[in-house]
Amino acid sequence: MIRTLVITRDFELLKGVTLEELSDMDCLWYWIDFDRPTEEEILKLRNPLRFHPLAIEDCIHKLQRPKLDYYEDHTFFVLHGLHPEELIKEEINIFLGTNFIVTFHQHLAKEIHDVWSLFIESDSYENWDPYLILYQLMDKIVDNYFPLIYKLEDRLNEIEDNSKNETMEVLLESLFDTRHELLSMRHTVTPMSDLLYRMLNSHRLDGIQRRAAYFTDIHDHLLKLTGMIDANRELTADIRDSYLSLNAHQTNRVMKVLTVITTIFMPLTLIAGIYGMNFDYMPELHWNLGYFIILILMFIIGAGMSLWFMKKGWFK
Repeated sequence: MIRTLVITRDFELLKGVTLEELSDMDCLWYWIDFDRPTEEEILKLRNPLRFHPLAIEDCIHKLQRPKLDYYEDHTFFVLHGLHPEELIKEEINIFLGTNFIVTFHQHLAKEIHDVWSLFIESDSYENWDPYLILYQLMDKIVDNYFPLIYKLEDRLNEIEDNSKNETMEVLLESLFDTRHELLSMRHTVTPMSDLLYRMLNSHRLDGIQRRAAYFTDIHDHLLKLTGMIDANRELTADIRDSYLSLNAHQTNRVMKVLTVITTIFMPLTLIAGIYGMNFDYMPELHWNLGYFIILILMFIIGAGMSLWFMKKGWFK
């Protein structure tokens, strides 16, 4: 689907203008949105819009790195949003010129829908231009990153508190999944931050320089997100180390108890083994009280070793 909005030189809004009509129209500026276009609609990027073939190729091939490319009469942007539920990257491509902005996306882009509605419902169109549309879109995209990082932070708090009394294996699996999602977010946020830095330092985008404070605010948000992601990744490492240390400590305690029990029974097993050899000439075998004497001896040895280990604090 292709949608169009046109601002006339009298600052009036026209909707639903076809691309053929738009090419012959003398307007102030216009916005074209390619919303999940068909193959036939994609061809309109080449004719009548006449965008550069390399930019069109980037639109067709998904998940390009966030970037900007300069062409003769327009600038091409690749932006990355994130799906609010599945944390999947969603690409938005933008062609920006002095009197037009063209957005292209092959998924349902909530950010574009929100800005589209905001623009239509505006009381005045005099302050709007393609660069303001670009700012609003980027601001919406970056703002939608924050709920995702807050959601991951809440999950980390649940893992750290273990309020559901889950097993160590389940906690570590959830922890590693969260760490992987944080890494995926970092691979989105960092390139977007680099893109904003390049835009702010470009001398070919006058509209951005006129609104440098607004785009700088977006860049600051991206730097904040980067810091939050790094801090949470460090937290996952601390939680992982704590759980592994706790697991090792519990294992050592179990091994300690088993070692004490084994050590106590070693001399008792030795005595039982000696008297179980069934030699004919073992004088103790013919004692009337030999059985009771050996039992008493084994009890004394076991009790004595238990008291000794208790004194050493091995049972604490």
